Formats: sequence, structure tokens, C-alpha cells
Amino acid sequence: MQNPTPPRHLTTMRKKRKKKLWSPPPENSVFIEGSPSGFSFSPGDSSILFIFSEMGSVEQVCEDTNMGIETMEQCKVRCSKEGKGKRLWKKVKYQLVEYHSLPGYLKDNEYIVGHYRSEWPIKQVLFSIFTIHNETLNVWTHLIGFFIFLSLTVYTAMKVPKVVDLHSLQHIPDVLRKADLHKLHSELMTCLPSLTNMPGLHKLREELPSLSGWHVRELLYNCLPERFFAGNHTDVCVLQSVKEDLANIIAPLMMRPITRWPFFAFLGGAMFCLLASSTCHLLSCHSERLSYIMLRLDYAGIAALISTSFYPPVYYSFMCDPFFCNLYLGFITILGVATILVSLLPVFQNPEFRTIRASLFFGMGMSGIAPILHKLILFWHQPEALHTTGYEVLMGIFYGIGALVYATRIPERWMPGRFDIAGHSHQLFHILVVAGAYTHYRAGLVYLKWRDLHGC
Repeated sequence: MQNPTPPRHLTTMRKKRKKKLWSPPPENSVFIEGSPSGFSFSPGDSSILFIFSEMGSVEQVCEDTNMGIETMEQCKVRCSKEGKGKRLWKKVKYQLVEYHSLPGYLKDNEYIVGHYRSEWPIKQVLFSIFTIHNETLNVWTHLIGFFIFLSLTVYTAMKVPKVVDLHSLQHIPDVLRKADLHKLHSELMTCLPSLTNMPGLHKLREELPSLSGWHVRELLYNCLPERFFAGNHTDVCVLQSVKEDLANIIAPLMMRPITRWPFFAFLGGAMFCLLASSTCHLLSCHSERLSYIMLRLDYAGIAALISTSFYPPVYYSFMCDPFFCNLYLGFITILGVATILVSLLPVFQNPEFRTIRASLFFGMGMSGIAPILHKLILFWHQPEALHTTGYEVLMGIFYGIGALVYATRIPERWMPGRFDIAGHSHQLFHILVVAGAYTHYRAGLVYLKWRDLHGC
């Protein structure tokens, strides 16, 4: 007995079951980039309406699809749920990750186990300066250091003695006529007892070279009384003018300030290094290309700091011997440029070259031993030479310990994961760099005071 012919609607269902799982999308469908195998849909497909949840309201999306009332209600519920899912995915996407999840170019220290930012958009990267991750203290230690040295630069420019403008002294006779010069003379003799046997103020020039010229303006301000008087009280403004003009008269008689450019070159190199380092640690997680650029900028900043740190001691120690001054300055400048060029090689940033990087920068710093020993041989009898050498030895200790900690990755190698947020080697390295740079700033002030007072 033959089987009866199946109904037509069952035959159609079987054909539908045998239909291919994939077919080319219709002409009016939309293609989404970045999906694993390409994803397309037509406007009537409600399964992916959540993609447009940020382009308009849920009602607007559902109405644009020309659905029925019942289907529209289901669409609203689905859009609402999947919209929340998308917002949750955004939050998850910008969460911190662990070391094993990083792309290759971000893997540098396997002992820092977690709290990494990985390929975040630039907006999230910039705002991450105010959040907690394993680069937070790396960013802020050198950013605070940058502002410290910016303040020191402004302070140095304003307070360090400069050449006095003699044209500003043309009005001094009119001011002095209003003041009690006898009282002024007695007050100066009170502060400077050696002036007792001098008949007039014009002999002050013979006495002042025996004094330190560094704080002559402050010395005079402390010596002069709050008010001069001859019968009636002298106006306070007149008193202030007398103080200013008298200091301007005396300062050129005892000092001729030397050039400041080597000292400001060092301050500029320090600020560039600190700002470049802070920027590098903040932005390098954005992309591989930006990481490459930022690391080169960071290496250039380190070389700039080391090179410009030589300028004040070399220039002010050998300013009277141009041959050795130019020799040492030229050598360290060429070495700094060569270091920057070597750091441009892509292989230079690989983790296995960490020790080579530290050794290269450490070698640059150690090359400063030659001019320091030369200075001691020439000026062993000068207390300023010993004072500055003490600062330079302390600076070398800070930098040396910093390079050692950086290369050995102590202490995180002893307890991986314990120092992810605070206390790991790179943060200690940053603090030691700021301490060493500030020590060198103090040495630079001694050099300026020494050469301003004694010259060649």
C-alpha cells in the first residue's frame, strides 16, 4: 500500500527546514563593522534594535519599524533590557585588567599583576588621572615634581641677583634730600661696626667687598630703620624709596652677576623630563602607536635631564678656562644626543633591554666624575668647591639607587601583586629622580653665589 501524498503545507515546512542558515542580506540592510563575521539586519528585525537605543527613544525606534501594537510593546521591553546591557558592557569594557590580558606592547613588568588600563579611548585615558590604577602614582610623582621645579624656576628668576639698572637711579638726589642722612649713617654703623671710623657714606664702598654680596639687599633692609626723621616724620613711601635706591647703588659696587643660562638650562631640562615622564605614563595605554611615541619622549626627557645637569657645574667651575669648559659641555651634549638617537630604535623598549636602558643612563651620569675631580684639583682650597661636590655626590647616590631599583624591580619581584598600586620600583625611581634633581638645584645656587662674589 502506497503512502498517501503528504499535504502541501507539510512539504513547504520541510523545505524551510532545509533552507540555508545564511543568505545574503537584503539591499536595505545595515552592516556593522567589528563583528566577528559581519552582522547585518533589516529595519524590521527587532532582535538588534538595542543598537539604536542611544540614537533616540525606545518608542521612536519601535514606531519607525511599523510594528503592531503587541509587537511594539515587546520591542520596548527588549530595547530597555538590551540598552541596560549595553551600558553595563561599556562599564565592563573600561575596567582594569590583569597582566596576562594585556597586548604585547603593554607588557613590561610581570611582577605588577593587575590594575592595568588596556587600549582605552583617549577621553577615558585622560580622566583616569583622577582614578586609582597601577600608573596613578607614576603620573602624579613626576607631575608634582614638574610643578615644584616650575615654582623654583620662577623663584630663581625673581630672587637671584641680577645686574642693576643704573638708569633707575637718576632720581636719587631728590629722594635723599628728604631723608636724615646722619640718622642713616648711625643706623648703618650700628649694623656694620667697622664703619665707626669712616667719616661719610661714600667710604661704604671700601667696606662692602669684605661682605657677602648674595644678600646685600636683604642686609640693607634689615639694617635700615622703619622711619627716618628730622624734625617731622619722614613719609613711609620716601623711606621705601631710600631703601630701594640705596640697595641699587651698593649692589653694582660689589658684584657683577655672571650669566644664568646654564642654570636655567638645567631647570628647563628637569621640567621637560618630569612632564614627559608624567605624560608617558598617562597616555601610553591608549594604543601601540601612541605608546611608541610616548616612550621615545620619556627617554629623551631622561637624556635631557642628565645632559643639562652637567651644564651648571661644568660652566661655573671652568668659566675661566674656555678650553675645558667647551670640552666637557660638548662631550656631554653629544652623549645626550646619541642616547636619544639610540632610544629611537624599536627594540630599545623591549622588557629584556631594561638593564641596558638603565646602564646607558647610569653611564651618562657617571661620566660626570671627570669634571668633578678636575674641579677639586683646581679649587681644593675653596670651600664652595667642597660644598658643591657634597651636593653632587648626594645627587649621584639618589640617581644610582633609582637606576638600581628600576633595573632590579625591587620590591615587587619579592611579592608579586602586593605593590601593584603603591610602592613598586618605578614609583620609587620617580621619587629618587625628583630628590636628585632638587639636590642639584641646591648645588647650582652655591655655584651662582660663588661666581657672583669671586668671578674668575
